[in-house]
Amino acid sequence: MFPLGSVLLPGEALPLHVFEPRYRAMVDACMAADDGPRFGVVLIERGHEVGGGDTRGDIVTVAEIGRCLPLPDGRYVLECVGRTRAKVTEWLEDDPYPRAMLRDWPDEPRTVAVNLGPVVERTRTLLDILSELAAAQGEAPPSLPILDALTEDDVFALAAALPLGPSDRLRILAAPDVEARVAALADALDDVIAVAEFSRLPS
Repeated sequence: MFPLGSVLLPGEALPLHVFEPRYRAMVDACMAADDGPRFGVVLIERGHEVGGGDTRGDIVTVAEIGRCLPLPDGRYVLECVGRTRAKVTEWLEDDPYPRAMLRDWPDEPRTVAVNLGPVVERTRTLLDILSELAAAQGEAPPSLPILDALTEDDVFALAAALPLGPSDRLRILAAPDVEARVAALADALDDVIAVAEFSRLPS
């Protein structure tokens, strides 16, 4: 397990610089595992990433190591990607690194298509505001090509590309199915839009 101060979503890239001895040992174990180099990423709810003594959540994204670059001093540079969701059923002793028992957590079955319209509409509104703010700063406007052909399978990817905080990302990750995930993303977008609109008010 790799506790972080941020939430990793399935399909999202996760570059890591691993320098703590316990996590270097974790990488060694992952790279030697018969079932592939994977580990769980969980949000630190209170505390710090370095040194332990943190309070951890129980909602996990299983990450896969795609590239592992060992450095001469024992550190690692990793290129990882989130794959699937899981839940912690039991935390084990942190020896030699954080460990837990997990169970897979697939989406609940559904029988109807999900209306993605509200999320697409809100995202376009946000992009319009951010484009206006970027133009005022002489910067390039943001772009989300995925929005033009958004499907139910793309909701995590869209959430990963948006400026959402850890609590919103966690609610999206914890949604039991796509319908609830879309609703959580729409609510999060309402909050982000409100902040963005405030930012463009004259000072």
